[in-house]
Amino acid sequence: MSVTDVRTDPIALTITVTSEWDASIDRVWELWADPRKLERWWGPPEYPMTVVEHDLRPGGSVGYYLTGPDGDKTYLWWKIVEVDEPHRIVAADGGWADSGADGTPTEVVVDGGPSGMVVTLAALDSGATNMIVEMRLPSAEELQQMIDMDMAEGIAAAMGQIADLLGIAA
Repeated sequence: MSVTDVRTDPIALTITVTSEWDASIDRVWELWADPRKLERWWGPPEYPMTVVEHDLRPGGSVGYYLTGPDGDKTYLWWKIVEVDEPHRIVAADGGWADSGADGTPTEVVVDGGPSGMVVTLAALDSGATNMIVEMRLPSAEELQQMIDMDMAEGIAAAMGQIADLLGIAA
């Protein structure tokens, strides 16, 4: 099991990736709750993630950077708005950030307005878990920019790393 659907909605300004994992909801929740697990799958394989801050509670934030093939680092962060363990995370996208001396994102560089992500996990009768990641964009222009950057395909490729992390067949 893995990614089952990838949709872009120009009316709702969303990119939604649905996946199904042959693992309990608690195991799938750990993919978000454990920063070492999160950094092993969030981001395309050629841009590995390093988490520098992980406070998964309302008001907390998750700061990280992606390292490109040439060693360039892109710093990003999420502001955690809502957490309903193990079912839901709502995060405001902080955008790209400058880095402090310790690598922690400190200042927003690009912030096009309200955008974010809603993660929904649901236990299925089979014992598997359905995971929906909905990325919300602030404008049609920014949605198009994400489409042009192959964001949906990047998220799907990132999720392709989950099966190995859970120790299940994809």
